[in-house]
Amino acid sequence: MGIYEGVSTIDNPPLAALSTGLSRRHVYRRAAATWLWLVIIANAGVIVWLWLHGGGVSQVHGSAEAFTSLGRITGLGAVYLALIQVLLLARLPPVEALVGFDRLTVWHRRNGKVCISLVVAHTALITVGYAGSDQISVPREFSRLLSSYPGMVTATVGTVLMVGVVISSLVIVRRHLPYEGWYFVHLFIYAGIALSYLHQLPTGNEFTANTSQADYWIALYVVTIALLVYFRLARPAWGAFHYRLRVADVTREAAGIVSLRITGRHLDRLGARAGQFMLWRFFTRGRWWQAHPFSLSAAPDGRSLRLTVKDVGNFTSHIADVPRGTVVLAEGPFGTFTAIRRTRPRVALIAGGIGITPIRALFEELPAASGELALIYRVISSEDLVFRSELERIARERGADLFFVIGDHRTRAGRDLLSPTHLLQMIPDIVEREVYLCGPGPMMIRTEGSLLGAGVPSNQIHSERFALAS
Repeated sequence: MGIYEGVSTIDNPPLAALSTGLSRRHVYRRAAATWLWLVIIANAGVIVWLWLHGGGVSQVHGSAEAFTSLGRITGLGAVYLALIQVLLLARLPPVEALVGFDRLTVWHRRNGKVCISLVVAHTALITVGYAGSDQISVPREFSRLLSSYPGMVTATVGTVLMVGVVISSLVIVRRHLPYEGWYFVHLFIYAGIALSYLHQLPTGNEFTANTSQADYWIALYVVTIALLVYFRLARPAWGAFHYRLRVADVTREAAGIVSLRITGRHLDRLGARAGQFMLWRFFTRGRWWQAHPFSLSAAPDGRSLRLTVKDVGNFTSHIADVPRGTVVLAEGPFGTFTAIRRTRPRVALIAGGIGITPIRALFEELPAASGELALIYRVISSEDLVFRSELERIARERGADLFFVIGDHRTRAGRDLLSPTHLLQMIPDIVEREVYLCGPGPMMIRTEGSLLGAGVPSNQIHSERFALAS
C-alpha cells in the first residue's frame, strides 16, 4: 500500500458551475428518457389496439377462440420485443449514451427472457386454440400446422434459434463460452427475426385482414433494419474512412497484459472520454471478423487512443502479435462511466485487477484539487499491478492519494481487505465522495456491499462491470 501527497496541477471548477452543468444534463437526460419510453409504450399500445380492432375480444365466443386470441397477442408482443431486442443488441450510441452500458445490459437480458416466454406461450396457445376449433388432439394439431400452414416450419426454426440465444446468455453457459462463440450465437437473433417475419407475413391476421395494419408492421421492421444498417454498418464504415485508425505501438505492461496505442486523423472529433470503451476490430488474418470491447486505458488527448488487454482467451492471447500499422475499425465510444456523472468535488476511484484500465484514464482526467482525488487499486499479488509507475506519477502531479491493496481475500490475513472498516481507514471521508468502481464481478459485488456498509449512498456509487473479452 502506498500513499502519495503533493500539489495538484489541475484547476478545480467551482462547485456551483459543476452543479449547474449537471442539472442541465440531468434535465436533458430525463426528457430524452421520457420520450424513449413514450415511443416504446405508444407502439405497444398501437399493437394492442390492432389486436382488439381485429377481433381480439369481440370475436371470442368460446375457449378455443380465447386460446387462439391470446396466442395472437402473445405472438405480436413477442415480435415487438424481438425487434426491441435487436436494437438493444445493436448498442445504438444515442440509447447507450442515455441509458448506460450496465443498465442496457440488464434491459437486454430481461427483455430477452420475456420475449422468449411470449414466443413459447404463443406457440402453445395457438396450437391449443386451433386443436379445440378442429376438435383434434394437440399433438395432431401441431403436426398439421407444420405440414399445412405456410411459414410454420420457418417459425419453428426461428423459435429454436431464439431459445438457443437465450440459453447462451445464461450466466453458467456464458462463463464456458468464448466471447467469439457467444457473439456468434447472438447473431442468430437476426435470423430468428427474419424467420418470424416470413411466418407473420402469410399467416398473421394483422397482415391479411387489413392493409393499414400490414403497413404498420412493415414500418416497424423497416425502421429496425434502417437503424441497424446506419449504426452497425454505415456509421462504422464512415468512421474507418474518416479517422483512419492504425496500430502505432504494442507495449507489454506485465505478464499477459498488453497495451496498444492507436493513432489516426481527427481524433479530437471522436468525442471519446476517459472511462469509456469501444468495440475494436483489427484487420489482420483471423481477426477482421471479430469485434471486441476494450476500455480506454489513458485519457484521450486528441492524437491517439490507448487500450490495454489481458490474456484471458483465444483472441486476447494473440493480441500482442498484432503488427504495427494494422488497420483498425473502432465503434463507439460507449459508456457513461465518465466524469459527467460526477456531482461532488471529492472523488474515490476503486479498481480491481484489469479493471484498472478505465479507472487509470479517469485518474488522469477527473478535475480535482489537491486531496480531493483518491484511488484504491486491489490485486491479489504485486505482480498483478499494472501501470504502477504511471499511477504513482499521476498521484504526485495531482496531489492525489494512491493505495495499493494487495492480498487474497480468501485467506485469513486478507479477508478484511476492502471491508467497510478498511475503506474508512484509507479514505475517512469516503461517505462524502463520489465513488467510481470497476473490476471483476465478484470483487464488484463485495466492494459495493462494503461501500453501502460504510454509509456511502447508492446514488454516489457508479460501477462498470468489467466483462473480459476472450
